Amino acid sequence: MINNEDLLKPGNLELLAKQVVEGFITGLHKSPFHGFSVEFAEHRIYNAGESVKNIDWKLFARSDKLFTKRYEEETNLRCQLVIDTSSSMYYPEKGWNKIKFASLAAASIMNLLKKQRDAVGLKFFSDAVDFSTEMKSTDSHHRMLIANLEKQLQTPSVKKTSNIIPVLHQIAEQLHKRSLVIIFSDMMESYGSQEDLFSALQHLKFNKHEVVLFHTLDKSLEIEFNFDNRPYIFEDIESGEKLKLFPSEVKEHYERETAAFITELTNRCRQYKIDFTPADVALPIDQILMPFLVKRQKMRG
Repeated sequence: MINNEDLLKPGNLELLAKQVVEGFITGLHKSPFHGFSVEFAEHRIYNAGESVKNIDWKLFARSDKLFTKRYEEETNLRCQLVIDTSSSMYYPEKGWNKIKFASLAAASIMNLLKKQRDAVGLKFFSDAVDFSTEMKSTDSHHRMLIANLEKQLQTPSVKKTSNIIPVLHQIAEQLHKRSLVIIFSDMMESYGSQEDLFSALQHLKFNKHEVVLFHTLDKSLEIEFNFDNRPYIFEDIESGEKLKLFPSEVKEHYERETAAFITELTNRCRQYKIDFTPADVALPIDQILMPFLVKRQKMRG
């Protein structure tokens, strides 16, 4: 089992990601990531002398005209990893936290894809895209991605707000070829703007990208609000706003509102065929990634 705390030591990310992947490969019978399947592109008029194997006979029965189906060729996978680096991702501030989980999970997925020579790109965002790379499969590109993940891990938390909605629209517009888009975010800023968020997620799916969302949270603290019943000063990591209260005064309301948002997010992702993966960062990383990878294997037969 991977010790999450090992990631706190600079320079360990690549080594830990390799250990994670070695554990996965032992338990997986085949890769959970595959190139996009051959899919129908368009009809065109049949020309005499051509092979008849692609003639659409059902269309012929309706129109009394011969058309052939043209297909897009199967391609290698293109994967865009998108990591929320706003201040809330650095919670809890001491020890293991959301940004560390996202970085190790991303590095592990990168290693799996590297073994297939698939192209991978990386984006960091807060209120805008702060860092972005092309999708490539070279060894030098992989080393550069790992170096930037390492750099992000060693960057101290500063007050950076998150604005995922325009970021998702921007990514949808910029990705011209069908890609796998894997997002790591706590979605914290989206609680009051659900419809805009769902529209942005739908934009990615409308452009035929495959989308995975790791909803990255500390379940005990951020969903169940398990704090001792004593006075706390809660500080918004992104805005600096402070509020003094007893957790019991707001726990019931907080849990209800948070559960409603997560339920709606889960249902919309299911509706849009987005792979929604809850990621409780208090768990060992293999307990989150392994079920996700096994599920992908089963989906792809």
